[in-house]
Amino acid sequence: MKTNQEWKKQGIELKPGTKLTGKWHKKSYTIKSKLGSGAIGAVYLCESGGNPAALKISDKGSSMTVEVNVLKSLKKVQGHRLGPSLLDVDDWVSPYGPTYSFYVMEYLQGETLSSFVQKQGKEWTGVFMLQLLEDLERLHKSGWVFGDLKTDNLLVVHSPPRVRWVDVGGTTQMGRAIKEYTEFYDRGYWGMGSRRAEPSYDLFAFVMVFLNLYYPNRFEKGSQPEKTLFNKLHQVKALAPYSTPLKKAILGKYQSSAEMKQEITNRLYNVQKRTRSKRKAKKAPFFIEAGGITLVALGYYLFSLLL
Repeated sequence: MKTNQEWKKQGIELKPGTKLTGKWHKKSYTIKSKLGSGAIGAVYLCESGGNPAALKISDKGSSMTVEVNVLKSLKKVQGHRLGPSLLDVDDWVSPYGPTYSFYVMEYLQGETLSSFVQKQGKEWTGVFMLQLLEDLERLHKSGWVFGDLKTDNLLVVHSPPRVRWVDVGGTTQMGRAIKEYTEFYDRGYWGMGSRRAEPSYDLFAFVMVFLNLYYPNRFEKGSQPEKTLFNKLHQVKALAPYSTPLKKAILGKYQSSAEMKQEITNRLYNVQKRTRSKRKAKKAPFFIEAGGITLVALGYYLFSLLL
C-alpha cells in the first residue's frame, strides 16, 4: 500500500473504476477516464446515477473555491450558460489520508474547434468568432476576464454548432493580475501589453485562438513579435476578411468585445453584399471569398443567439 508521502509525491492520479464519495453531501462518483490536468488540478470524466459528468479535483482548496465562485457567477450572467453548469462541490478523503477538494460540472460532449472547421469548412471561422465575442462581451460586462483563453479550453457542441467554454480556471476579476495563462496566447509573452485583467487581454488571446487554428504547431515570436504576428496573419487566406479587426485586437485598440464584434459583423455583411452582386453577374456559388462566412453559417449563428 502507498504511504501518505508517496501519495502526495505522485500527485492525484485516479484510476478508472475509482469511486469517490463526498465528505459532506455523500454523493458518489465513479471515475471513467482522465480528461486533462493543469496547474490547479486534474479533470476526470465520471459517472453518477448513470449520467456522465466532469469532476475536477485538487489539493489547492483556495484555488478551487475561486473556480467554484467563477462558475456560480457565470451562471448568473444574463441567464446565458457561458461555462459548464456546476453540479456539486465537496471534499474527498482519500484512502491514503489526504483530503482533496473537488467539484462536479456538466460534461460537454463535442469536438475541438480545429476538428470541426476541418470537417465542415473554413466558412465557420466567422461564425465562431461572433459566438466567442458575444460570450466574452457578456463575461466582461459581469466584471470578469477569461484569462486563459485558448483552443484547449473551447469545445464545439452541436444542434446547432456552438462554441462552449470547458475550463474557466483562469478567469480573473477585472483589474487584477491574470492568474493563469498559456504563453502562446499571452500578450505579455509577446511583448504586446500587460497581464492586467481587462477586455483587451482576452481579445489578444482571441486572435491567437484563430491563428492557432491555422498554425496547429504554433510558431516562435522571433526578434520582432509584432511583425511575426502580422506576417502569420497575412499568410492565412481564411482570415483575410477579418484582418483589420484582428490587427487592432493584437495592438489592443478595442475597449470592449462589443466593439470588435460590431466591426466584424459589419465586414461580414459588406462582403456578403459584394458576393451577392458577383453571383448575380457571374452565377458563382454563394460563398464569401477568402474562406469567410457563408449565409447559411451566419444563419446558424443568429439562431444560436436565441437559445
